[in-house]
Amino acid sequence: MEEFKQQIKNLSNRIERIKGNIHTEEATKTSLIMPLIQTLGYDIFNPEELVPEYIADVGIKKGEKIDYAIMQNNDPVILIEAKSVNEILTKHDSQLFRYFGTTKAKFAILTNGIEYKFFTDLEEQNKMDQKPFFVINMLDLKDVDILEIAKFRKNEFDIVNVLTTASELKYTGEIKQYINLQWEEPSDEFIKVVINDVYQGVKTKKVIDNFRDLVKKSLSQYVNEKVNDKLQKALNSSSDQSEVPSIHAVIEVEKEKENISASEEKNSSEAIHTTEEEIEGYVLVKLILKEEFDPARVFYRDNKSYFNVLLDDNIRKWICRLGFNGTNKYIQLNDVNKTNYKINSVNDVLNYKEEILAVAGHFESVASK
Repeated sequence: MEEFKQQIKNLSNRIERIKGNIHTEEATKTSLIMPLIQTLGYDIFNPEELVPEYIADVGIKKGEKIDYAIMQNNDPVILIEAKSVNEILTKHDSQLFRYFGTTKAKFAILTNGIEYKFFTDLEEQNKMDQKPFFVINMLDLKDVDILEIAKFRKNEFDIVNVLTTASELKYTGEIKQYINLQWEEPSDEFIKVVINDVYQGVKTKKVIDNFRDLVKKSLSQYVNEKVNDKLQKALNSSSDQSEVPSIHAVIEVEKEKENISASEEKNSSEAIHTTEEEIEGYVLVKLILKEEFDPARVFYRDNKSYFNVLLDDNIRKWICRLGFNGTNKYIQLNDVNKTNYKINSVNDVLNYKEEILAVAGHFESVASK
């Protein structure tokens, strides 16, 4: 499984690198979609496993073709409709919908090489659902996404097993989407439910509007407090840097915090995207400083050119800057010479433990004078 995870992540990195050079549907198929099918373990050159331009007669129309059909025992089990990387998928759902009922396939995938929408027939047998039960973005993969993709590997694929989890995936996805909408802008009905036990008066429109900002603020504070509790437990459990599972736990919590922060920002073309590598680097610095400083005092601020780690959320007390956005990674320390070290990977941050502690220690000594 670990090998597969790495293969998928490598493919994701490759897509990020080459997507700007892809302009047609055929190029999308060749450069983005077929590599994923191959990563799933299928021989893309063997018609017993993958049939390009699979013929599916639709009503009086004969010779209708589907871009790909993944085969099992001479029958199609997964249909794949491909679109250009630059196309939005929603307007093509009806096309795949027509194909679904004409074959024995129980799964259909609509993709532009970056976004993959997985469909089945949960609502009405042999009729493709209007909504996908699972959606992934190859440029924004989460570990849970990779676990679900893994179920479609050639050696692991089991129709009954995938169908069993498809219903749960679909409805948990829709519930999370609903929660996200309420997080961004709580509806009147949602606010009524939330305040039902804390406000005994009549829930008039004015009352609901007065509570709207308070509900949003309460939700944000509650989730952040839960995340911080989880982070503190993870930090307390990692008594030294050799405890890799604890470090990974901290990294996952920090990623969760970053997702929460990002969801509270307005969408903008100027928005800064904090990467996983930056979060991992931040966590390593935080664990180094834990030896002498309360982890609650360590913060970060991201910007387009570098990633700041600082003490007491004070930009004048930045400890180091991590440059992970380009091919030449570096760590810059806020010492007298603003020393810049080239590094090869995030883990190389650990090589500068003494220097990082010295910079933070300097701020403490200055403050105590």
